[in-house]
Amino acid sequence: MTTLLSGLSKVLLMGPGPSMVNEAVYKAMTTPLLGHMDEEFVGLMNAVKEQLRAVCQTANDVTMPMSGTGSSGMEACYVNLVEKGDRVLILQNGVFGVRMADVASRLGAEVDVLEFPWGTPVIPSKVKEKLAAKSYVLVGVVHAETSTGVENPVEEIGRLVRGNGALYLVDSVTGLGGIEVAVDKWGVDAFYSGTQKCLSCPPGLAPLSLSALATDKLKARKTKAPNWYLDISLLTQYWEGQTRIYHHTAPITMNYALHQALALILEEGLPNVFARHRAMHELLVAGLEDLGFTMFVEKPFRLPMLNLVTPPKGVDEAALRRNLRQRHNIELGNGLGPLAGKVIRIGLMGETARKENVERLLAALKTELA
Repeated sequence: MTTLLSGLSKVLLMGPGPSMVNEAVYKAMTTPLLGHMDEEFVGLMNAVKEQLRAVCQTANDVTMPMSGTGSSGMEACYVNLVEKGDRVLILQNGVFGVRMADVASRLGAEVDVLEFPWGTPVIPSKVKEKLAAKSYVLVGVVHAETSTGVENPVEEIGRLVRGNGALYLVDSVTGLGGIEVAVDKWGVDAFYSGTQKCLSCPPGLAPLSLSALATDKLKARKTKAPNWYLDISLLTQYWEGQTRIYHHTAPITMNYALHQALALILEEGLPNVFARHRAMHELLVAGLEDLGFTMFVEKPFRLPMLNLVTPPKGVDEAALRRNLRQRHNIELGNGLGPLAGKVIRIGLMGETARKENVERLLAALKTELA
């Protein structure tokens, strides 16, 4: 039987995600299935939790991969920790801060938004002023804003949030596995990420971690979490303890893949992984600037794994991206929101952050610009 699969292109993924996947991860996905309640699979679940604790730098008991992409991690944090009438503050400087505010408002929260221009970081002094004026149940921020390529000062913000008495929620979908994530050190109460970025695992799981303060808030809810599938109080009965209680059929193969992907990161060593992403970023920036591209974000605030660039004058960014895909099998990303049509997003995440990939892209760009 003929399918479309044999005709698909082998593309170098250098957009905002997904990233390239190591052959060992693909091989892990061919491992024969076990049942989702099988003792051997439970052992693998425990191993994945320990690996996530190491990569997230946390001792949180509630640390596990949600069945769903990164957005399921975001929804899980909000539906479990926010109730109608709760005061929530969102620090917003890109698309994913906008999504946070949307989700919180759908839950009936009283949402305040502190906005910052896209391409610039959250300013802690402004956050301090806002927190001094009002108390909140939860404060949310994006660590690595995928839509703008900005890294926000989450550690400094965390100290301010703790003084307000609020829970601190951090999205690091693009950050985890590419730059340091220190959940406990930063005082993060609710954390989520995704597998398809710097973890270099196919999309489908959302690493999540909750502090003891967050689980206390969950236990003290006046009403049930409004989403059954994402209810942490139910999911922990499946992910923890000697006896597991069935909740849903976990994506077995995706957990195999995540286990292998995390093993590769821990084998390389977190400091080495971070240094590799930084070195490839610097190589890319130097090459892009030689070709006439301009970096959109100021140097101190740039993410090494997600680079926003403005093309040389007179270059149609959409046509350039289309030609790279059609002629060179290289995928880059478009701008989002107010940046649509103005910038190109270049991902250097996980397995994509290799010298041969950067050099291949720069050579292709040089050919197209000529």
